[in-house]
Amino acid sequence: MTERFVAKMKRNRYLVFIKLIFNFADFFRGNVNHPDQYQIAFSGLNPGTYIFDFQIGDSFFEQLQDAEIKGGQVSVIVTMAKEERMMDLHLEISGQVSVACDRCNELMDMEVDGRERLIIKLGDHYFEESEDVQVIPDTAHEFDLGPFMYEYIHLLLPIRRVHPEDEAGSSQCDPEIIRKLKELSERHMEDPRWEALKKLKD
Repeated sequence: MTERFVAKMKRNRYLVFIKLIFNFADFFRGNVNHPDQYQIAFSGLNPGTYIFDFQIGDSFFEQLQDAEIKGGQVSVIVTMAKEERMMDLHLEISGQVSVACDRCNELMDMEVDGRERLIIKLGDHYFEESEDVQVIPDTAHEFDLGPFMYEYIHLLLPIRRVHPEDEAGSSQCDPEIIRKLKELSERHMEDPRWEALKKLKD
């Protein structure tokens, strides 16, 4: 891949990330029932390294009614290196989530596994310095990781999500949906209007 292509892919990922963060950060502030569960209270911590263990369950995802992820069990281990005016967070994410299959629309489990880094700086006000750097007011006492954890998990999902094939090479999608899709495909091929258009094209 060329450097230009790689740069474009990174920029596209960044734009998707920023859009998701803004959408879900607003939701989490007003709608999550237990926001303290995903916050790191850093004001009383001395400089040093700290480890936080967040276990995310179905309730975390179910509160986002229109979210693509419908449930799951995910472990997020956060290692935080705290300095006087900065926190360097390394997140290790592993588990599985429930999403709709792109082919049959039935829910399926998908493994997620990855690492992310987030740097929190203290400044005059909230703003996003870059994809990995967030600035918060120096008057803040804690930081809500909830929306960031959701977005990091979301970004670990593949673009195309379909049921895998079994050992015999058969799709594990809903057989009734597959049957109907096949019927629609055959009707499409048999439609004489398509043949007429094909002749015009030739």
